[in-house]
Amino acid sequence: MKFEIITIFPQFFTSIFENGILRRALAEGLVTVAVHDLRTFTHDRHRTVDDRPFGGGEGMVLKPEPMAEALAALGIAPKAGRQTSSGAKSPAEDIGFDVGTEAPTYQPHPRVVLLSAQGRPFTQAMARELASEDRVVLICGRYEGVDERINELYCDLELSIGDYVLSGGELAAAVVVDATMRLLPGVLGNEESGEFESFGVADAEIASAEDGVPRSQHGSGGLLDYPHYTRPAEFGGLRVPETLLNGDHAGIRRWRREQQLRKTLANRPDLLEGAVLSKDDLRLLEAIRREAQ
Repeated sequence: MKFEIITIFPQFFTSIFENGILRRALAEGLVTVAVHDLRTFTHDRHRTVDDRPFGGGEGMVLKPEPMAEALAALGIAPKAGRQTSSGAKSPAEDIGFDVGTEAPTYQPHPRVVLLSAQGRPFTQAMARELASEDRVVLICGRYEGVDERINELYCDLELSIGDYVLSGGELAAAVVVDATMRLLPGVLGNEESGEFESFGVADAEIASAEDGVPRSQHGSGGLLDYPHYTRPAEFGGLRVPETLLNGDHAGIRRWRREQQLRKTLANRPDLLEGAVLSKDDLRLLEAIRREAQ
């Protein structure tokens, strides 16, 4: 899979790609990441990428011409012209900017994502969707954002990583790359780690053992993950729950499901609205709510 990032701060990503799982994935060729400096696609001596917004208001807006030229250099045409036949006028020329004497060759369209505070929430489900793509282009907004015509002409998706405003889309791009690439085959040491965690896949999609219990674990099915413990068995006056120590896999499964429901109700009750809950889950949830009263 290939990620391409368009930004005015390419140096931002240097340390991110040199550490952890992403570094190993890059070294093994499981993922490739190309970072493109938007200022490369300007033509004035000040390398101007922004301008004042029409209609007035605070801040500056990233100009459409450099962004469109950067996308054209990546072989990405405007959405309306992506099926342009060989020899036809370049869609880049159609929207009125100079593509130079060597116009780009337009390739099968990748997923183009604009990172913005106005976008759809980025979720684990969206990460799984992006992980199925061969090529994803991430546009990092800055200042007051990107000229909306870039969104309309080129972008398939507008994403936000949370209900807050960042200084730019670089942090968001790093989050999207990390969350997506760890779902690719071979990236994680344990291929099933991406199933048994917060926002993981539903139980029905997980290969279970003969007794119906997935190796004493339980898929999150969109809920938050259960608490995890390791050695020592006692720390700071607190002991690991006995259920986890007795080897009863069915009991462990029930305990973990209860803890998922407790943590989700406490921290993200909104997730319960869309979760597929069994009758046992609903009974447990009702009992937990009664305890809290």
